[in-house]
Amino acid sequence: MKRIKIFSLLLAATATGLTSCIEETLPQSSTVTTDQLSQSTTGLEAMASGIPTQMAQGYLVYGEQTHETDMAYPQFMIAQTELLGDMYPGSSDGVGYDWYQNYNTFASTFGETSYMAYLPWFTLYQFVKSANDIISSVDTESESTSETALGIAGAAYAARAFHYYTLMYLFEPVRNVYTDCSSVLYTNDDGEEWGYTVPIVTESTTGEDSKNNPRVTHDELVEFIMSDLDKAEQYLANYTPAKTLPGLAAAYAIRAKVYLWDKQYALAAEYARMAINASGATPMSEEEWTSETSGFTTACSSWIWYSSYSAENMGNLCNLTGWLSGEADWGYSSLTQPCIDRSLYDEIAATDFRKNVFLNPDKYDYYNYSTCRDEDFINDAPSYLSLKFRCKDGNYTTYSVGGAIEFPIIRVEEMYFIEAEAVARSQSVDAGRALLNSFMQTYRDPSYNCVTSDLNTLAKEILTQMRIEFWGEGTAFPSAKRIQPGVIQNYTGTNAPSDIFKRNCQGIKPNWNLCIPIYEIENNPALDGYNNPDPTNCISYPSPENEYSAGNY
Repeated sequence: MKRIKIFSLLLAATATGLTSCIEETLPQSSTVTTDQLSQSTTGLEAMASGIPTQMAQGYLVYGEQTHETDMAYPQFMIAQTELLGDMYPGSSDGVGYDWYQNYNTFASTFGETSYMAYLPWFTLYQFVKSANDIISSVDTESESTSETALGIAGAAYAARAFHYYTLMYLFEPVRNVYTDCSSVLYTNDDGEEWGYTVPIVTESTTGEDSKNNPRVTHDELVEFIMSDLDKAEQYLANYTPAKTLPGLAAAYAIRAKVYLWDKQYALAAEYARMAINASGATPMSEEEWTSETSGFTTACSSWIWYSSYSAENMGNLCNLTGWLSGEADWGYSSLTQPCIDRSLYDEIAATDFRKNVFLNPDKYDYYNYSTCRDEDFINDAPSYLSLKFRCKDGNYTTYSVGGAIEFPIIRVEEMYFIEAEAVARSQSVDAGRALLNSFMQTYRDPSYNCVTSDLNTLAKEILTQMRIEFWGEGTAFPSAKRIQPGVIQNYTGTNAPSDIFKRNCQGIKPNWNLCIPIYEIENNPALDGYNNPDPTNCISYPSPENEYSAGNY
């Protein structure tokens, strides 16, 4: 019988790469068997509770205060918003405090030796390992295994699928005019160009396996993820976990996300609708969006999967509220003053209530803003400051109270946007546009009316609404990387606080293809020569105003 494989939640800076992340057995005196644990729902539930805890754990990878982006899952929410160019510090004084700015600017080291390679990679593989631990502990073939045990295994399979999906869209290269990706691109049997993705590590991968574990093709990773989701849906059919774990609706949602990335649009639309129906979720209301005490601090119907902070697993600097709440008086947000990009703000109609969680330059002459602070705070704040992420119970002074929030991983709103684009691409523009208009008029802006009959224009409009809807959550990033709409950050009237942010890129920004960390390559020679190109300063800044920077590829 096997002994349970475990993985330390805290990977020190000097730890080895995936080669050391495979297995470590408990001491003999503490060893229990997989068969024993699969019968112990208490033990499995304890392991499963570690999934949301780990996803909110500050300083997860290093185990100590080494780099302020070491924030478990919330790092991806912030990093992807900055990758899109949708968030800036509120003034030049705040630029030096923005630890995430390199995702926006790629003005300093962004390649294989950077934190922007190291932390996303090892965070996600730690998440994968936690799912692997649960999967290896449940005998899904035994008739004596309980529905609860099978359901927990199903949640672990869904979580693993989600983490590999995230690894895929972050590290799979997309051709661009600024860096040479040719060595990590391939053409499949259907004549489609895709990229090499990441190594697959499962519950049965050994240390020796990991020393020769190449990047798999896009097609291979999609197949692997879908196999995990097949199991997730099977085992979750008779088990409904708390929403801090992915349930059946979340499994459908993850499948919709993967099909969209894979450009299987009919299936993406089908599973997006299945997720909506299975979830029974209602999109967030205006009150839920704009409440000064609970806005994006408290789970609501629309949140299909979420995690949470507690006073015990957070610090004053390494927490989501302390980064994204314009009202918080602790952490880096009080120094950076996170603002929405002006051009994106200008895309929000005055009749759309979402506009009112960002400060208009006219302040109270424009709107009577609700805040846990006071009128002087609003008047002194920079234009476009975000009030979307509130402090819990309006407590902006005590991080362990105001920052002990719940935060979304998957919201049902995303499924409506996926369905609209996927139907437009697989059925008709008219049908997709009708779905977009229905969602927007019902839940966001009764005056909204998209009239385009052009598919590309509609896809970009859906992307724009996703960037507004999921500002600070990062959810729109994979769609942007797939659609390649171009990014203009140096435009007339930009609120970019310094020249390093003023980069205009045709198609995609070159740093949207993250690099694999050198430490992993040194421990896995199969990756040698197959890294994504380093985008560091591959274009000069500022770009010409309102024009794309020239490329070389």
